[in-house]
Amino acid sequence: MKVLQSLVHRLEKTHLLDNLRPLSHYSSAFHQAIRSYKNASNPTENQRSQPSVSDGDAGYCTLPASQYPPKIKQSFLKKAGRSPLVLGIAIISLTSTFGYRFYNAPKLDIGKAAPQTLYAPLSANVIDKSATDLNRSAARKDTLSVLMLDQTVNQTVMRSLQQQLQQGSDLRQTAGAFPYVRTSILTLFTQAYLRKLPESQWQALLIEADRGFSQNRSISNLKTAIPASLMDTAAQKAIAELRNYRRSVEMSRYLRLVQSVNESQLKYVAALASSTEPTPALPDELNVVLLDLTDADWQTVRSQTPKIAERILAQGISPGLPASILAAAVQLQVKGEFSNEAEAIASNLLISLLQPNLIQDENQTRERAEQAAQGIQPVMVSINRGEKIVRAGDIISSKEFALLDHFGLSRRGIDWFGLVGFGVLISGSVVVVWFVKRRFHPSLRRRDGVLLWLLSLSTPLLVALQVPSINLPAIGLLVGGFYGAPLGLTVAGLLTLLVAVGMEVTWSTLIASATTGLMCGWLGGRLRSREELAWLGVGVGALQGLIYLVLNVASGIVWYTLLSASGIQALLGLAWVIVALGISPYLEQLFDLVTTIRLVELANPNRPLLKRLASEAPGTFQHTLFVATLAEAAARALGGNVELVRTGTLYHDIGKMHDPQGFIENQMGAPNKHDLINDPWISAEIIKKHVTEGIVMARKARLPKAIRAFIPEHQGTMLIAYFYHQAQQQVEKHFDEPQLNPDGTILSLNENDFRYDGPIPQSRETGIVMLADSCEAALRSLKDATPEEALAMINKILRARWQDQQLVQSGLTRNEMTEIATIFVQVWQQFNHQRIAYPKLAIASPPSS
Repeated sequence: MKVLQSLVHRLEKTHLLDNLRPLSHYSSAFHQAIRSYKNASNPTENQRSQPSVSDGDAGYCTLPASQYPPKIKQSFLKKAGRSPLVLGIAIISLTSTFGYRFYNAPKLDIGKAAPQTLYAPLSANVIDKSATDLNRSAARKDTLSVLMLDQTVNQTVMRSLQQQLQQGSDLRQTAGAFPYVRTSILTLFTQAYLRKLPESQWQALLIEADRGFSQNRSISNLKTAIPASLMDTAAQKAIAELRNYRRSVEMSRYLRLVQSVNESQLKYVAALASSTEPTPALPDELNVVLLDLTDADWQTVRSQTPKIAERILAQGISPGLPASILAAAVQLQVKGEFSNEAEAIASNLLISLLQPNLIQDENQTRERAEQAAQGIQPVMVSINRGEKIVRAGDIISSKEFALLDHFGLSRRGIDWFGLVGFGVLISGSVVVVWFVKRRFHPSLRRRDGVLLWLLSLSTPLLVALQVPSINLPAIGLLVGGFYGAPLGLTVAGLLTLLVAVGMEVTWSTLIASATTGLMCGWLGGRLRSREELAWLGVGVGALQGLIYLVLNVASGIVWYTLLSASGIQALLGLAWVIVALGISPYLEQLFDLVTTIRLVELANPNRPLLKRLASEAPGTFQHTLFVATLAEAAARALGGNVELVRTGTLYHDIGKMHDPQGFIENQMGAPNKHDLINDPWISAEIIKKHVTEGIVMARKARLPKAIRAFIPEHQGTMLIAYFYHQAQQQVEKHFDEPQLNPDGTILSLNENDFRYDGPIPQSRETGIVMLADSCEAALRSLKDATPEEALAMINKILRARWQDQQLVQSGLTRNEMTEIATIFVQVWQQFNHQRIAYPKLAIASPPSS
């Protein structure tokens, strides 16, 4: 006991004199004190106690509680007794915040049976709030939408109309002017008829018109005429007009008329051939009518049709307006403005191009709906003193509840039975979280429980503040990202249940948020980059908006209001992911958490510590890379946290930067520093110091404790065998002549002086890194060995670590040792594959040109 008190006194004194020493320095003295105390109490016990870590502390001894020193035992019991208190505070706070509806709950509520007949103590005129709210809600739904003109649609319609009119003008320009001769010579009807005639019919018609003028025939090749039985009225009229004109003018003028008809026919055919569909907005038969309009009629169409379109659009066209009603409106507008032929052209153009241009004015509609709701008079319930409100056993209606609540007969107050039952539900939820934690995340710390508690409390706080969406997506993403999918799904699901039972929220909002919260909890730990998080936010927003829309389709809400609300829900879902992404780095620093994304960022070779390691201790850096390759392969095969193993391995030897030349991989053929020292005790201290210095560097760089744990645990309490054997030789050599230490004491060999301070690996990941670090040098030294020989060497090293009890707290099993050895040999084979031996002549000769 005196030895323990002396060492504790030395520890306190050292702490006062040197505040800059790392925690592991004090841990070493502390462990030494515990071991001394144990040996003093049981001198025959030779088994070395194994230190371990808890919540990032330097370590504690795994002694039975009965063997702890009094102060340590008292501290242990104090912490053990504190846990139920913390758990009780968590349950009470969660129950009080989530159980909102149990605080002012009426015992006599709508839908419940009255326990006795109740009478009105006074006369009163009371508002039936429930019925009033129902009527006002119906008024909001039945409010007609306020519409406004969509100027974009108007511009599109007018632009399309101008394009169609320009195409018509281009087509008419190809066909030539109409009429192409004066109407005093040929009527419009005859001119239109003649320019459409095929060449053969036109020649036959000329022959018939020339009949009776054969004595002065000037057209030589007219041999036949049209039989009278085949001529229609139009042909007969055209022949008559041609004959009349021929009788009244000279032959030259008649021939010029024939030439004008020929030219018009050619232009007409060219116009029809220039486009198979000259004006797509018109039916095919009206394309022909378009060419038969006079130039004056066409100019009227071009000038008046846009004006008519503007008038109709200004009046507004509602969505869903039947086509027949739109056609009737167009007919009324064009009537009297055009000739019959032009009227058909204008009507068809307008009917085909006009579109609905009325859209909902959301602000005005919302204001009108609210005005309509406020215009509904409250539903009043009157009763006189002594009248019966409700009979015993009857179901209470909204009217009767309004009277009971007014007279204070609804018995409002804390629903203790419901609140206690809800507390039981909260307790069960906490137990479920605890079981999931023990199963999937046994290393959960007290601070992690505090974070889960705070995140859970944020949900009822936001509901109380009437935020239009619940923060379940953010909580699911944070918990899933910090602690994995099982805990993320559990917390999101339990919060959904608690909100549904204890708080008043709309089901559509709750289900939409719960679904996306579960999705975030499931995917949170699987994300590897910020880009994947961004895509997750888009998916969460789309899913939340879609679920809200589907759940409210049958609610009777007008479609435009429903679409607007669904869009808001989608934006809120995206916003929660952005919030989680924004606060995640702060929570990681505050609660010392590691996420997959943070591990990937810390493993970047451009991080300051890793850049220093590569430049100041290049041999150690190369050693680190090979150890990382071995450890990653083993962790992947055993189902461990590969990202944590990779990142922890990269930092496990950063402490060697304090004295790179003290480690053989950095000496690069230079004289061995330890040969010059020639003192195994000092050399062992130099080697051990890379652990303590590494912890200091990691703390200055603000590395997470999960990463810092790899620095001491990858060495555990292993023996620095090389210098220990050197010390043994020196002690045996001078056995007959005892040597003195500088302080005058007799030089003796203490194995603890050559062992690392620990702790031994506390997780599978650090245990794997210890094994990979131990095997790396041996594997590098093998050049021409067979895989069987390499496997035998690795098994020997792993067996030594197992027998040295370095892995008893890591969670690794004996069966996994065999699997790890096989994986290490496979990786070694990949690094030492056979290469082609190039001939010396081929290497020395320059390539042929």
